[in-house]
Amino acid sequence: MINNFTKWSIAICVLTIAGSCSKKNESTKSVDSNSVDSSSVSEIKPTGSAPEWGKTIKPEMLAVIEKLGSYGDKPIETLTPTEARKNHTPTDAVMDLVKENNIQVPAPKVDTTGVSINVAGGKIHARVYTPKTGKNSYPIIVYYHGGGFVIADLDVYNASAQGLAEQTESVVVSVAYRLAPENKFPTAHNDAFAAYEWVLKNTSAIKGDAKKIAVVGESAGGNLAANVSIMARDKKIMIPLHQVLVYPIAQSNMSTASYTKYAGAKPLNKPMMEWFTKHYLNNMSEAKDPRISLVNANLKDLPPTSIITAEIDPLHDDGTMLADKLSAAGLKVNSKNYEGVTHEFFGMSIIVPQAKEAQAYAAEQLKAAFQ
Repeated sequence: MINNFTKWSIAICVLTIAGSCSKKNESTKSVDSNSVDSSSVSEIKPTGSAPEWGKTIKPEMLAVIEKLGSYGDKPIETLTPTEARKNHTPTDAVMDLVKENNIQVPAPKVDTTGVSINVAGGKIHARVYTPKTGKNSYPIIVYYHGGGFVIADLDVYNASAQGLAEQTESVVVSVAYRLAPENKFPTAHNDAFAAYEWVLKNTSAIKGDAKKIAVVGESAGGNLAANVSIMARDKKIMIPLHQVLVYPIAQSNMSTASYTKYAGAKPLNKPMMEWFTKHYLNNMSEAKDPRISLVNANLKDLPPTSIITAEIDPLHDDGTMLADKLSAAGLKVNSKNYEGVTHEFFGMSIIVPQAKEAQAYAAEQLKAAFQ
């Protein structure tokens, strides 16, 4: 089965100029906007009441969750990784709500191209978002998507990467690191760092300012972004000016208060996190490795950090625990929690007001770092 987003991408490839979805030019559909007609969004309402696992959920967020549930996909934790990758995603739910409610999606303010990056044992792909403002150089954000190291891709997280590029007027390099279980720990971590090194060596080729580089990641990608900063410090190369970690995986204890309270939440629950961990790690003892359990890592001399958490999220406490550990290590840390929203909300700015606020907050933090 091919999900709706992929179907859309294929259709665009067919309809656009030959080769436009090649490694050189990539066609993406934006679900990010800061100029969407708010009256259209305000009409999006859920059909049912708040679920037991999320009594404080906001209406727009619930509408997305309801749409995701309407596809009838089997729970990810009951599937093989190959099967799970064919499930509908929160992005599909957002896109369908946009279509059903006739919400106009503004034209992208960025161009996208694809690049190939050499890594140990092969190559990985990255998508480069470049503002259309015609400047000679821009700050650079290296972005790492979520998906528990096992599922998802650049398309699923397009809205986050594009939104950051547009709102910060930066080049964003979105990294398609290799996924597990085909590529076990620490492959994704090593790929993430290799991509960062590639960016450092190719700033001029992507119209980037070599002195202004930050990292951003969501969920598993938040873990990767933090690890990139740690590896850059340890290898004594330029560390990012700033890191934005959005509901990052930061520790291995699945008995925290948020794991307990939101064990059955959607779109991320505790059984899914156990499934992700099993498929990425070579053995469960690796869960305590400081690259997975960032709260146990040496966090000194890392960049100033902004952490974004969602209230209705098993990983909520991962973010707050990491913020505390970073502060204790002497770093400047800003953190912000968004009430009434779930894991994966960050890329839903066209539907969910809190996502629009969170992207604006992240952009504000990054722009201040780039000054």
